[in-house]
Amino acid sequence: MALSKLLLASILVSLLLFHLVHAAQSAHSQTQGSLLQQIDCNGACTGRCRLSSRPRLCQRACGTCCRRCNCVPPGTAGNQEVCPCYASLTTHGGTRKCP
Repeated sequence: MALSKLLLASILVSLLLFHLVHAAQSAHSQTQGSLLQQIDCNGACTGRCRLSSRPRLCQRACGTCCRRCNCVPPGTAGNQEVCPCYASLTTHGGTRKCP
């Protein structure tokens, strides 16, 4: 009888600890998501596309990539390694989507 009470108590304590750990992890993940700041895509893409021969097309493509990746490489060209997500987006033809 004492053994079954001890077993029941240990199972209840284990479930309580599991619940507390799960609640702490979900609270931590919600906090992490709110700490990520959205960048100003219009401003970043204006700087990125300022020397483009087709600025409207560049702005549109850059804006799409920026909203998906929340990152725009510095400068007017290159530096794709700074934003791996930005660099990995491609068109249906397999060329890079992001300027």
